[in-house]
Amino acid sequence: MLMDVHNTTGSKQARYIQHSCGKTVAYSAQELVYRVTLGNLNAKGTLYGGHPLFIADGFAAEIALRHSGFGCDTLFVDGGKFWAPAYLGDVLIFKGSVNRVWDSSLEVGVRIVVRRPESDQEEHLFSAYFTFVALDENRKPIQVCTVIPETKEEKRRFKEAQRRRNYRLKHNKKKAYT
Repeated sequence: MLMDVHNTTGSKQARYIQHSCGKTVAYSAQELVYRVTLGNLNAKGTLYGGHPLFIADGFAAEIALRHSGFGCDTLFVDGGKFWAPAYLGDVLIFKGSVNRVWDSSLEVGVRIVVRRPESDQEEHLFSAYFTFVALDENRKPIQVCTVIPETKEEKRRFKEAQRRRNYRLKHNKKKAYT
């Protein structure tokens, strides 16, 4: 059951900087809240791992669309790891933003936190990096405006995204579809 989706910057809307071809990380950062229901559980009573991954991919695609202004296809998912289980009634909080842009591709980081309603305690559930290619109306890659990291954390993620890309380019010689 989808509960809420909104831009995470709220009152910071006035801070959005949209240069001639550059947007701040805050411009497209989003948050989504989801409650775990019975249909999301596996036979052991924990959240089926494919379900948050499916939601995270669509969530990241919306962030990529907001930043680029174009439909985007998923090329890679890096670093996906589950850190904690989730159970019936738990609340999942998805947070995501653009980490870096290269020509027609961009990386979106997604972090999911699980909130236990009985205690209000939060745990890190899952994190991953989604790489997308922006496509024009003819499904051809199209140039995307750069992202402008402003905070220390955004600048760290910006640098780390380049390291992940370098690794992918070195180890994935076969060209992904575009």
